[in-house]
Amino acid sequence: MKISGFSYAKNADSLGYPVAESIRSILPVCDEFIVAVGKGDSGDRTRDLILEIGDPKIRIIDTVWPAWEKTNDHIFRQQANLALAACTGDWCFHIQCDEVVHENDLPHIRKRCENLLADATVEAMLFHWIHFWGDYEHYQVNHRFFKKDIRIVRNRIGAESYIDSQSFRIAGRKMRAVQLDARIFHYNMVRPPRLMRSKQLAMAEVYFGKDATLDRYKAAPPEFDYGPLNRLPRFTGTHPAVMADRIGRFDWAKSLDHKGESPARFDHDRPKYRILTFLEQRLCGGRSIGGFNNFKLLKRK
Repeated sequence: MKISGFSYAKNADSLGYPVAESIRSILPVCDEFIVAVGKGDSGDRTRDLILEIGDPKIRIIDTVWPAWEKTNDHIFRQQANLALAACTGDWCFHIQCDEVVHENDLPHIRKRCENLLADATVEAMLFHWIHFWGDYEHYQVNHRFFKKDIRIVRNRIGAESYIDSQSFRIAGRKMRAVQLDARIFHYNMVRPPRLMRSKQLAMAEVYFGKDATLDRYKAAPPEFDYGPLNRLPRFTGTHPAVMADRIGRFDWAKSLDHKGESPARFDHDRPKYRILTFLEQRLCGGRSIGGFNNFKLLKRK
C-alpha cells in the first residue's frame, strides 16, 4: 500500500501559515508528498521552507496563479486538483497549510488505510476538526464550524476537490466515507492580530479581486479583533509536536480580549447560532441540527 500526501500554498510564510509544520506532520505516513507552490510575493519564503524540510519524498510543482476574474474556476480547487493529479499512491492524503495532524493519530491512520484498501466501497476517510481561535488555548464549538470532513480519498476513482477545496466529490456526488479516530488541528484563525488582518485581505482578494477588497475593508482597523475569548472552551490536550516552536513564539496575548469587552460581531455569535450550538451540545450529543455534510457516512469496524 502507498499513501500520497498532497497540498498547495502561496505566500504561506508571509501570511503566517504553519506550512512546514503541516507537511511535516503527515510525512511519516506518506510515501510521497506533492505540493503545488504558487509564485509568491517578493521576500516570501514558502518554497524555501518546504525545501528546508529536507525530505526526498517531497516534490514541488511550481505554479503561477492567474489574475482574478469573476468567471475564474476557484484557484484553491485548481491547485488542490493539480497536486492530486500527480499523486501515485493508493490513498491520497490532503493537508492544507493551516492544518496539522497529531503524531499520536498517525498509527491509526496508517492502519485504517491498510485495512480498508481492499474495500472498494470506501472512497474516503473523515477526520474530526479542532478549530483554534485567536490563540492556541481556545477553540470553537459552534454550529457555524464544521465538525468533520474528508481529508483522505481513494486514488483513481475520479475524486476531485470541491468548491474552494474544503472537501472532495466524484462527478458532483458525495463520497462514501469512513470516520477515523483522528484529528485535524486547524490553525486558520491563529496568528497576531495585524498579521490576521493581512491574511484576511489576501483571502478576500482571491474571492473578490483587489479593487472590491480595498473598498470592502477601507474602514477596517489595522488589527483583526477576534472578539471575546472568554466564551470559548479551553483546549486541555496536547498540540502536535511539530507545532512546539511556533507555539513557543506566541506573543500577542495582550492584544486579545479575555474579559468579554469586545462586541460580538461574528456570525457564530448571533443568537440563532448560539441557540443551535447549545441544543446540539446539550441534547444531540454534538450532532449538527440541519448542518451540511459533504459525505455519505459508512459504518466499518
